[in-house]
Amino acid sequence: MIQQKEIELGILPKGFHNIDNIIYESFESFPETGLVNIFVKHTSAAIMINENSDSDVRVDIDSLLNKLAPEREPYYKHTLEGEDDMPAHFKSSVFGQSISIPITNGFMNLGTWQSIFFCEFRNNGGSRKVVITIHF
Repeated sequence: MIQQKEIELGILPKGFHNIDNIIYESFESFPETGLVNIFVKHTSAAIMINENSDSDVRVDIDSLLNKLAPEREPYYKHTLEGEDDMPAHFKSSVFGQSISIPITNGFMNLGTWQSIFFCEFRNNGGSRKVVITIHF
């Protein structure tokens, strides 16, 4: 069986946003076992699993990404949508738009320090949509 919901996250500032609770709240309950897939419907945003205990991890990831893909580089060809758009496309390609997580005992089977983060890479990305699919 499959359950699926498309949710709108609204407008979020640039950065990494924990969406664990949003995923759980999108369904009345999770099955005892299964698989949940989270898919971001945008090419300048992404989804990741990472450290949820020390926020310095996200600060360092952001610093590393900005070194790899700084804004306002003269060699960018795709510039019509703003100086942050091409770097955002690169960053989303590095992380990807989809992750899958096993469900065990009615919960996402994440590691002790892991959480799911929506990654907004645009300065003004607008409202974003995520599709959550549960297979059981």
